[in-house]
Amino acid sequence: QVQLVESGGGLVQAGGSLRLSCAGSGRTFIRYAMGWFRQAPGKEREFVAAIHWSGGSTSYADSVKGRFTISRDNAKNAVYLQMNSLKPEDTAVYYCAAGVNYSSREFAYWGQGTQVAVSS
Repeated sequence: QVQLVESGGGLVQAGGSLRLSCAGSGRTFIRYAMGWFRQAPGKEREFVAAIHWSGGSTSYADSVKGRFTISRDNAKNAVYLQMNSLKPEDTAVYYCAAGVNYSSREFAYWGQGTQVAVSS
């Protein structure tokens, strides 16, 4: 089992950047694929990005491809989401998630979320 805590959210102007961090607890962190999801007001939660436990494979939603970068540091039990060229439509609560299967994007463990607001 792993516990996840996100940080780094905030208010930023359109075109700006933010870096989200997710700290995981437990020695088994390295076994998990990690993902970022987001949920905007009145909308369903959607996939943003995922990274294989090794860091060797990543995947992105089309809406963020080329602007967001997911990375991880297994020595620090951490995963990051670098968000550049932010748009007002990126406004949402961002969640970090952990799962055993990178390909299926099935995540069993979730953080509490961090708010990102992008002003126009």
